[in-house]
Amino acid sequence: MRLSDCHRIDDFRKLAKRRLPFPVFDYIDGAADDELTKARNTAAYDECDLVPDVLAGVAEIDTSCTILGRRSALPLMLSPTAVQRAFHWQGETAVAKAAEKFGLWFGISSLATRSIEEIAALTSGPKLFQLYVHKDKSLNTHMIERCQAAGFDALALTVDTIVSGKRERCLHSGFTTPPRFTPASVISYATKPKWTLDYLLREKFRLPNLDTHVAEGSSKALSIADYFNTMLDTSMDWSTAAAIREQWGGTFVLKGVMSAADARRAVEIGADAIMLSNHGGRQLDGSRAPFDQLPEIVEAVGGEIEIICDGGIRRGTHALKALCAGANAASGGRLYLYALAAAGQDGVERALAILKDEIERGMRLMGVTSVNQLTRERLRWR
Repeated sequence: MRLSDCHRIDDFRKLAKRRLPFPVFDYIDGAADDELTKARNTAAYDECDLVPDVLAGVAEIDTSCTILGRRSALPLMLSPTAVQRAFHWQGETAVAKAAEKFGLWFGISSLATRSIEEIAALTSGPKLFQLYVHKDKSLNTHMIERCQAAGFDALALTVDTIVSGKRERCLHSGFTTPPRFTPASVISYATKPKWTLDYLLREKFRLPNLDTHVAEGSSKALSIADYFNTMLDTSMDWSTAAAIREQWGGTFVLKGVMSAADARRAVEIGADAIMLSNHGGRQLDGSRAPFDQLPEIVEAVGGEIEIICDGGIRRGTHALKALCAGANAASGGRLYLYALAAAGQDGVERALAILKDEIERGMRLMGVTSVNQLTRERLRWR
C-alpha cells in the first residue's frame, strides 16, 4: 500500500498501521476503556441526512469562513495533538506547513515536539495553542507569555483532562514519551526500521514547551496517563479559566465543553469560542459525541459564542453536517494524524486535499454556493 492508494481518511489509518510500531499506532488510534465514545464520535454523523437542492447554479462556490477572527479557506480546523514527532520525524512542522498551504487553522499542544517559537517562525497562518493547566503555576505563565511574544492567534484551555482516561491499549503496549523500547515491543520496533532509524538518528525527542520546567515526558520516559495524573492541576475550576482568560488577553477558547450549562458559563466568563469535544474519546468513555450534543448547545448559546464541533470527522460531509446543525466550524485530530504517521507532510497534504475536494463536491451536490447557506433546513434527523 502506497500514499497514492489513499483516497479517504481510513486509508491513511491503514497505511499508518503498516508503517508504525504497534505501541505508537495504538497511541494514535486508541481511546479510553471500551472505546465506545471514540466509535460514536464518527457514527453520530450517520444519524442524519443532508437534503440537497438542485438547479442552484453552483459553478462558483466559496468554501471559506471566518473562525476566531481569521479567515479560513475551509470550515475545518486541525486540532492540537501531542507528541507528533513520535508519529513521524517531521512532526508539527509537517502539519503547520500543510495547514498554511491549505489556509487552515492549526493548533499545537502544550506537549508539542516543536517549540512555540519554532512554529511561530514557520508559518504566518492562524495558530492556536492548547494549554494544559499544570500544578506548576510558573510553567503555565511561562507558556502563556511565550505565546503572547510569538504572536499566537488564540489560546485554547483544555478543560476535560484534569486526570487521564484509562487508555488500555497504552497499558498493554507500555507506550511512553519519549518512546521506550521494552521486551514486549522491541520486535515491533525492529520490524519497522524506517520509523526506528528516524527516531534514533534524527534530532533528539523533546517537549520544548515544557522542558524548561519539567523532565517528565521529555528527557524522562513517562506514560501520558502518568504525566496527566501527576502533573496536571485537578483543582482547576471556573475561576481558574477566567483568570487564564484575563492573563492571556486575546482570543480565548474552552476546549472540552459538552453540556449546555457549561456552554452558558463559557459565555459568562467572556470566552470567544467553545470546542465541543470529548478528547477523541480518550477521556470519559460512555460520554456523548460532540455532534450528538451540538443541537442542544446551539439552542443554549448559538449566536453568542463561536461553536466548534471537534472529533469524529472522517469525511468532508461530516463537516458540512456539523455546520448545518449550527456549528461555526468542525475540527479533528486523527483526520490528519493518520496521514502524518503514514507519510509526513506529503500525507497531511494529501489528506487535506481529499477533505477539501469532499467539501467542495458536497456543497455543489447540495446546491449551496457558500458555507453560510448550510442551515438546519438542509439537515434531517432519522
